[in-house]
Amino acid sequence: MSALLTCWLQNLALSLSLMRSNSRFPKATLTAIREGKILGIRAGTKPHRIIGIWVVVVEGRVFVRSWSLKPRSWYRTFLEEPRGVIEVNGREIPVRAIFTRSERLKTAVDRAYREKYHTPGSLHFVQGFRLKKRRDTTTELAPL
Repeated sequence: MSALLTCWLQNLALSLSLMRSNSRFPKATLTAIREGKILGIRAGTKPHRIIGIWVVVVEGRVFVRSWSLKPRSWYRTFLEEPRGVIEVNGREIPVRAIFTRSERLKTAVDRAYREKYHTPGSLHFVQGFRLKKRRDTTTELAPL
Protein backbone atom coordinates (compact mmCIF):
# COMPACT_ATOMS: atom_id res chain seq x y z
CA MET A 1 0.00 0.00 0.00
CA SER A 2 1.40 3.41 -0.90
CA ALA A 3 2.38 5.86 1.83
CA LEU A 4 -0.18 8.38 0.56
CA LEU A 5 -3.01 5.85 0.69
CA THR A 6 -1.94 4.72 4.16
CA CYS A 7 -1.89 8.35 5.32
CA TRP A 8 -5.32 8.98 3.82
CA LEU A 9 -6.78 5.87 5.49
CA GLN A 10 -5.34 6.86 8.86
CA ASN A 11 -6.86 10.33 8.56
CA LEU A 12 -10.21 8.83 7.53
CA ALA A 13 -10.18 6.57 10.59
CA LEU A 14 -9.34 9.52 12.87
CA SER A 15 -12.06 11.65 11.27
CA LEU A 16 -14.68 8.93 11.70
CA SER A 17 -13.59 8.45 15.29
CA LEU A 18 -14.03 12.17 15.97
CA MET A 19 -17.41 12.28 14.27
CA ARG A 20 -18.63 9.46 16.51
CA SER A 21 -17.30 11.09 19.69
CA ASN A 22 -18.47 14.62 18.69
CA SER A 23 -15.36 15.99 20.36
CA ARG A 24 -15.50 19.77 20.84
CA PHE A 25 -13.50 22.36 22.73
CA PRO A 26 -14.93 23.79 25.97
CA LYS A 27 -16.71 27.15 25.56
CA ALA A 28 -13.96 29.09 27.37
CA THR A 29 -11.34 27.67 25.01
CA LEU A 30 -13.47 28.48 21.95
CA THR A 31 -13.99 32.03 23.20
CA ALA A 32 -10.23 32.52 23.69
CA ILE A 33 -9.56 31.16 20.19
CA ARG A 34 -12.33 33.29 18.63
CA GLU A 35 -11.11 36.46 20.34
CA GLY A 36 -7.40 35.87 19.75
CA LYS A 37 -5.75 36.84 16.48
CA ILE A 38 -2.94 34.26 16.54
CA LEU A 39 -3.10 30.60 17.52
CA GLY A 40 0.00 28.73 18.63
CA ILE A 41 0.32 25.39 16.85
CA ARG A 42 2.76 22.50 16.59
CA ALA A 43 1.92 19.86 14.00
CA GLY A 44 2.98 16.26 14.52
CA THR A 45 4.43 14.68 17.62
CA LYS A 46 8.12 15.38 17.01
CA PRO A 47 9.62 18.06 19.25
CA HIS A 48 9.89 21.46 17.63
CA ARG A 49 8.75 25.00 18.31
CA ILE A 50 5.20 26.27 18.37
CA ILE A 51 4.45 28.76 15.59
CA GLY A 52 1.66 31.33 15.29
CA ILE A 53 -1.05 31.10 12.62
CA TRP A 54 -4.42 32.72 11.93
CA VAL A 55 -7.48 30.86 13.16
CA VAL A 56 -11.26 31.19 12.95
CA VAL A 57 -14.21 29.60 14.70
CA VAL A 58 -17.17 28.52 12.55
CA GLU A 59 -20.23 26.75 13.93
CA GLY A 60 -18.40 26.18 17.21
CA ARG A 61 -15.51 24.46 15.40
CA VAL A 62 -11.88 25.61 15.00
CA PHE A 63 -10.46 26.02 11.48
CA VAL A 64 -7.08 27.01 10.09
CA ARG A 65 -5.59 27.41 6.62
CA SER A 66 -2.03 27.19 5.46
CA TRP A 67 -0.46 30.08 3.59
CA SER A 68 2.67 28.12 2.70
CA LEU A 69 2.48 24.73 1.05
CA LYS A 70 6.19 24.04 1.50
CA PRO A 71 7.26 20.45 2.26
CA ARG A 72 8.06 21.29 5.89
CA SER A 73 4.91 23.34 6.60
CA TRP A 74 2.56 22.56 9.48
CA TYR A 75 -0.07 21.53 6.90
CA ARG A 76 2.20 18.96 5.23
CA THR A 77 3.17 17.63 8.65
CA PHE A 78 -0.51 17.15 9.53
CA LEU A 79 -1.03 15.29 6.24
CA GLU A 80 1.58 12.77 7.36
CA GLU A 81 0.66 12.73 11.04
CA PRO A 82 -2.69 14.35 11.93
CA ARG A 83 -1.87 14.98 15.58
CA GLY A 84 -0.37 18.00 17.24
CA VAL A 85 -0.99 20.65 19.88
CA ILE A 86 -2.38 24.14 20.00
CA GLU A 87 -1.48 26.71 22.61
CA VAL A 88 -4.34 28.68 24.13
CA ASN A 89 -3.78 31.05 27.07
CA GLY A 90 -0.38 29.44 27.74
CA ARG A 91 -1.85 25.92 27.86
CA GLU A 92 -0.98 23.19 25.35
CA ILE A 93 -4.01 21.24 24.12
CA PRO A 94 -3.58 18.04 22.07
CA VAL A 95 -5.50 18.14 18.78
CA ARG A 96 -6.31 16.11 15.69
CA ALA A 97 -6.35 17.62 12.22
CA ILE A 98 -9.41 16.89 10.10
CA PHE A 99 -9.16 17.94 6.45
CA THR A 100 -12.30 19.70 5.29
CA ARG A 101 -13.88 18.81 1.96
CA SER A 102 -17.21 20.58 2.45
CA GLU A 103 -17.61 23.59 0.14
CA ARG A 104 -20.25 24.97 2.51
CA LEU A 105 -17.75 24.96 5.39
CA LYS A 106 -14.95 26.36 3.21
CA THR A 107 -17.22 29.27 2.23
CA ALA A 108 -18.12 29.86 5.89
CA VAL A 109 -14.39 29.83 6.75
CA ASP A 110 -13.76 32.37 3.92
CA ARG A 111 -16.38 34.63 5.51
CA ALA A 112 -14.98 34.15 9.02
CA TYR A 113 -11.45 35.11 7.92
CA ARG A 114 -12.82 38.20 6.15
CA GLU A 115 -14.75 39.27 9.28
CA LYS A 116 -11.98 38.57 11.80
CA TYR A 117 -8.96 39.85 9.87
CA HIS A 118 -10.27 43.06 8.36
CA THR A 119 -7.40 45.54 8.67
CA PRO A 120 -5.87 46.99 5.49
CA GLY A 121 -2.65 45.05 6.15
CA SER A 122 -4.58 41.77 6.46
CA LEU A 123 -6.52 42.16 3.21
CA HIS A 124 -3.79 40.64 1.01
CA PHE A 125 -3.73 37.48 3.13
CA VAL A 126 -7.51 37.20 3.48
CA GLN A 127 -7.82 37.39 -0.31
CA GLY A 128 -5.00 34.87 -0.71
CA PHE A 129 -6.78 32.43 1.60
CA ARG A 130 -9.65 32.39 -0.92
CA LEU A 131 -7.45 30.90 -3.67
CA LYS A 132 -8.23 27.24 -4.37
CA LYS A 133 -4.77 25.98 -3.36
CA ARG A 134 -5.17 27.55 0.09
CA ARG A 135 -8.91 26.84 0.47
CA ASP A 136 -8.01 23.20 -0.05
CA THR A 137 -5.85 23.34 3.10
CA THR A 138 -8.88 24.17 5.28
CA THR A 139 -8.29 22.08 8.37
CA GLU A 140 -10.46 21.59 11.42
CA LEU A 141 -8.63 21.20 14.71
CA ALA A 142 -10.46 19.03 17.26
CA PRO A 143 -9.36 18.18 20.79
CA LEU A 144 -8.09 14.67 21.48
